[in-house]
Amino acid sequence: MDALIGFWSHALAAALFAALTLWRAADAARDPSQRLIAGAFALTACWAWLAAVAPEAPVLGFAESARNLLWVSLLYSVSAASGEERQHGLKLVYAAVAAVIGLQLIGATLQLFSPSDTIAQTALVLRITTAAGALVLVHNVYGQAAPASRSHIRLAMLGLALIWIYDLNLYTSLYVGSASRSRLVEWRGLAVALAAPLFALSTRKDGGWRIRLSRAATFQSLSLLAICAYFALMAILATALRGTGVDWSSALMIGALAVMTVGAMVLLPSARARGWMKVKLAKHLFEHRYDYRTEWLRFTETLGRAAADAPPLSERIVKAFADIVEAPGGLLLVGDGGRGLAVAASVNWPGGNPGPDALDDTGEFWTRLETSGRVLELEALRSGWGPSTDRGLQPPQWLLDESAGWVGIPLLHQQRLVGLVVLAAPEYRRQLDWEDFDLLRTAGNQAASSLAEALSQEALSHAQRFEEFNRRFAFILHDIKNLVSQLSLLARNAERHADNPEFRTDMVATLQSSVGKMNDLLARLAPHSPSRVQRIEAQPLRPILMGAIATRRRDRDVQLLGDASIPALVDATALEQAVGHLLQNALDASSGEPVVLRVGRHDADVSIAIADKGVGMDGDFIRNRLFQPFASTKPGGFGIGAFEARSLITAMGGRLAVDSRPGQGTTFTILLAAAEAAGEPLRKSA
Repeated sequence: MDALIGFWSHALAAALFAALTLWRAADAARDPSQRLIAGAFALTACWAWLAAVAPEAPVLGFAESARNLLWVSLLYSVSAASGEERQHGLKLVYAAVAAVIGLQLIGATLQLFSPSDTIAQTALVLRITTAAGALVLVHNVYGQAAPASRSHIRLAMLGLALIWIYDLNLYTSLYVGSASRSRLVEWRGLAVALAAPLFALSTRKDGGWRIRLSRAATFQSLSLLAICAYFALMAILATALRGTGVDWSSALMIGALAVMTVGAMVLLPSARARGWMKVKLAKHLFEHRYDYRTEWLRFTETLGRAAADAPPLSERIVKAFADIVEAPGGLLLVGDGGRGLAVAASVNWPGGNPGPDALDDTGEFWTRLETSGRVLELEALRSGWGPSTDRGLQPPQWLLDESAGWVGIPLLHQQRLVGLVVLAAPEYRRQLDWEDFDLLRTAGNQAASSLAEALSQEALSHAQRFEEFNRRFAFILHDIKNLVSQLSLLARNAERHADNPEFRTDMVATLQSSVGKMNDLLARLAPHSPSRVQRIEAQPLRPILMGAIATRRRDRDVQLLGDASIPALVDATALEQAVGHLLQNALDASSGEPVVLRVGRHDADVSIAIADKGVGMDGDFIRNRLFQPFASTKPGGFGIGAFEARSLITAMGGRLAVDSRPGQGTTFTILLAAAEAAGEPLRKSA
């Protein structure tokens, strides 16, 4: 019964894979890339037919090894089909699995001429290793495939995994002498037959099997393969030495432990040894020194870190470059605005920071470096064997004398040099190559953009502070102009009314008020002066409006109409100043006509209308120029009054409306929130 199951299961597998071979034969004739697939189907069909008709024949082992070798070759061709540069480590993984299959063929040949239990047991260990190594390859081929191609290879990888998982369990059972081993041998053909529909569905899809393997996949494959090789080697040695009568297991374990201990003692404490080992692995296992995706993600993450405890951008730039080449630290040099340089950041720099004398008069070097844009090999320049183009740059002498300097990376933004990163030498110094230069130069462009943006933001911040100072000064200058007008009027009237006691009393009060206002103006020039609108509370309007009128009425008639006792939510000083600006503009425009201040209620607001019979303004001026600073219709006017008045009223939560017609006059209407009870503090503004 078991023999019949074995025959029909393997015969079914042979028939299914033969059908797959015929199906793909036409495609293989047209497309050379399909020949490996058709060949793998054909060899699998031949192996299954031999297992059905001659399960004990020695040739069956050769057929199985050939089948596995062709499937591994197909996996290798798939991993290289994406056009990416193949890595030496990836080739090593496939070569190791192929070498194990080659050892199987050698063992099978020896078994033909000199049968022995030792060779048979060793052959079982090699087949276990082959199945395990092939499963590692299947896992990493699928795991590192491009997302768009996984759907094309998913079923094929599942079919291969089914075949080799069954082989792994089968040969493990044969090696340990499990009671179910004979049944596993008979049903093996069914497992292979179940994989055939998976291959049929996978090869039916268009788009090909295109994948990309990363360094992580290669290191993972190497690690898993090393583990499999270790166990395989231990099993082979244990099998080979089983009949000697000597316990070799303890000696082997002690020797392996000693080798690993010595390796750990050498590599772990020594940064130089770790650096040397990393360089050698990158050189011999990979086509490229760097995993560019990982390096770029780490570089941009370091530059863009915005946490509260993040170091300044200049330090992050140095650290980002140091992480690329595993340097301990470095310096960031920037231009000081003249012919010298300045140290913008120093991160774990082993040498001393250059003094001001060393950084002076380096403008010529800065200009030449900006033109060339070359990455500087300071080690080579120091020894005199660097490229002639680098020697012509003539770096500052302190940079050549400082033995800690290893490489200099210019930061170029829009063909303008914004900085120079000087990295300290790592423990293991190596010569830089084209790959280092390309990566450092490209990273330098990215860092230069970030640094240039930061410098622009800093310059903009300085400009904004100056603009704020200039704006304050413009307001103050306008207020000083009004004070000068008042004092000039007072001086003219003093010539005629100096003997009048009432005038002298009024003059003293006016002078004291002017001095107080001047002191307030000077205080407002301070960088951290308080807001002009500080305290908003319910106050009656009459004292505020009378104060504004008193300083400007003198020779002119200003009428206050309406119920000025109505309370409103205002800052008294700010409202008096705003009304004063609008009143002064009305007096200047009215040319002798009286100006009227009318107080009234407007729904939930209090209105203050300032009306004159002056020249008026047209609609275009009101819309586009009235509330813009430095726009005025008066000769010698600053154009600040209306702008500042609206700013003060808006800060109090009010509104300012204007109605004007050329030749008919202008009315400014201030709308403020009404208060139910005068003198009650209700709210504040910052």
